[in-house]
Amino acid sequence: MTSLQNETPLFDSLGSPGTGEAGYVMEWVIDPTNYCSEHELITRRALAERLAGLMGMQYFGPVSRRPPPAGPLYFIPSDTVEGHRAQAIGIRRESDFFGGAVPFAYVATKAITHPLHDKDAAGPRNWVESFAPRIGKCVLPGYSAFSEGDARRAGRALLRDGDVRVKPVRATGGNGQTVVHDAVSLDRTLAGVPHIDVDGVVLERNLREPRTLSVGQVKVGALTVSYYGLQRLTRNHRGQLVYGGSDLTAVRGGFDALNAMDLKPSLRLAIEQAAVYHAAVVESYPGFMASRINYDVAQGPDDAGQWCSGVLEQSWRVGGATGAEVAALEVFKSQPERSLVRASCFEVFGETNLPPGACVNYSGHDPDVGRLTKYSFVEAHADAT
Repeated sequence: MTSLQNETPLFDSLGSPGTGEAGYVMEWVIDPTNYCSEHELITRRALAERLAGLMGMQYFGPVSRRPPPAGPLYFIPSDTVEGHRAQAIGIRRESDFFGGAVPFAYVATKAITHPLHDKDAAGPRNWVESFAPRIGKCVLPGYSAFSEGDARRAGRALLRDGDVRVKPVRATGGNGQTVVHDAVSLDRTLAGVPHIDVDGVVLERNLREPRTLSVGQVKVGALTVSYYGLQRLTRNHRGQLVYGGSDLTAVRGGFDALNAMDLKPSLRLAIEQAAVYHAAVVESYPGFMASRINYDVAQGPDDAGQWCSGVLEQSWRVGGATGAEVAALEVFKSQPERSLVRASCFEVFGETNLPPGACVNYSGHDPDVGRLTKYSFVEAHADAT
């Protein structure tokens, strides 16, 4: 799990309570090794400044050793934060931050989505065995493992029904995943997965050419917005298929507002699966809280031709779709009459022509990924009919 030695220090003191001041928005880098490439840092800063504008607060900058200014504070963590650290910095409720807080570090990873293979399999301390059975019908067949031996047994069991996708539990955007076809490729892949004994690894039924939907919700100030959307892939400068953005349909209110829409059965199923998954998290992990939730749902045929639908993973932090989320929030805030917004975000490797009205969150040459532009925009007249 995350080492405290890598985490940004907390404030030396929390300062004094505000006396009617508007307050300040502050970025909080949880671990300097995660989500801290140039484009991620600049993107998060741009989004923090936009969130500050939404809330009528001032953007103050990153958390540091110096005491914060007097006044209400709102935090933008770089990652899902463990509850004890959230409490220590002054996060007490959803309205104090944009993201999520979990009671144990492993809850923030892909590992919670699947059960252990058997009663003898190793698991982290405080593993909640009752969680996976509650969401069994909402996810693809799979297992989580915390040793290479357990992962081999789990992978071989899944291989009886087709190819298996091996997923490092902390990787994002599809990075680091490998599809294995037999025991030999399984063993070779597992040998290259780092920190299995600490972080774990996920082994999951592979779908052929699935589409990946996003179902989520954000709460900022008095606004609660829920959405569904479709992810798109793009090729990076290495020719690899990676996350390229999302197209979201957002409405005011909770998941019930989404369910009130006229939806295709497959889309309604994805929303229901995400809602069940989220409810199980809330009920299974006391102390969990989140103002930003996002669940990826994959739909498509497996090797046997069976159509499947299931939640792949959760995200309770600033994520790839947050540019579109913030764009939708801005419209709902400025146009109270709007009940539906269609917002999109793009990540483009190489040169690009921006559409009219685009809001650029990053444009530059990132030392790690090369030339990249990240922007969002909203359809001008999309509303409920």
